[in-house]
Amino acid sequence: MKLSVVIVDDSEINLSLFKNFVARIDGLDPLCFSVSADALNWCEQHGADIVIVDYMMPAPDGIEVVKRIARMPHMRDVPVIMITANDQKQVRVAALESGATDFLNKPVDKSEFIARIRNMATMRRSQRLLSDRAALLSEEVAQATRAIIERERDTIVRLSRAAEYRDPETGNHILRMAHIAKLVGAQMGLSAADQTLLLEAAPMHDIGKVGIPDHILLKPGRLNPEEFFIMKQHAEIGYAILSNSPSPILDAAAEIALCHHEKFDGSGYPRGLRGKEIPLFSRIVAVSDVFDALTSARPYKRAWELDRARDFLIDNSGNHFDPDCVDAFLKVWDEVLRVREQIGIDHCDSDDFNEPSHP
Repeated sequence: MKLSVVIVDDSEINLSLFKNFVARIDGLDPLCFSVSADALNWCEQHGADIVIVDYMMPAPDGIEVVKRIARMPHMRDVPVIMITANDQKQVRVAALESGATDFLNKPVDKSEFIARIRNMATMRRSQRLLSDRAALLSEEVAQATRAIIERERDTIVRLSRAAEYRDPETGNHILRMAHIAKLVGAQMGLSAADQTLLLEAAPMHDIGKVGIPDHILLKPGRLNPEEFFIMKQHAEIGYAILSNSPSPILDAAAEIALCHHEKFDGSGYPRGLRGKEIPLFSRIVAVSDVFDALTSARPYKRAWELDRARDFLIDNSGNHFDPDCVDAFLKVWDEVLRVREQIGIDHCDSDDFNEPSHP
């Protein structure tokens, strides 16, 4: 491991002498500067492994050089040796307070100089090895974490698909509504991390429908009160499936699954939450889910026209939907239309259409 040694002294004789001393130590590369500002510029741009600086320098003097090096994030662990006279005790104290590591006395003794620098080089190599090892471990941990996250996302996608195979209302619907939810969340000021979390969690909002009997879930006509009571249980079933997980995605998905059928006026289910009692992700998903469901054909209904579905959100703002979420949805209307263009619209071949009845 080659180490760079920056030597700063306005005396050409001293520079030549110190360079010769440093060159006698294996693995060190001396870099000489007669102007302290030039040395600082070099350290700022390229760094160094050891710095040797004379106190008696034209401005900035040795103390100022030490201070500025200490303020460089990439130079904080670099040993800095100051050359002073024997009687400059106050200078030494000031240098130590500024960040100096060691001192050499004038006149400099060759044997002492080489021994001190060799010791500093040994220390610096140990620092570099530890730093490199820490960086390697950090990268290994990061790679392992990324792999875990990718496996988690793959599992979540497969879990969402399990509901798709049983529910005729899913298909591309879960992808569209998730992307629309992200657009609404971004408009409402969610952080980039929360937008991604919402995008990944929203597709599982109806995972609880795996627990609904086929004769109810797949019924093409209107549900009777008893059937609708059973259908509404999918919210709590979804929560039971997804809750109590250490995964932030599943935790968010559990909350969405439980609360996306709550209404802003408190008339929703399963808990009758009102207003801001309803988690924000669930309020956003409610708008996105209903809009996309209305504008998609189903075995029991025709697809609504876009303007009609948008008017439905506006008309129900403040009772069914959070007005802030509706306003945000309207502001990203053009982006919503692009999502519908990019992610194919579901079609239904059935001619036996009825009025909407499924949640």
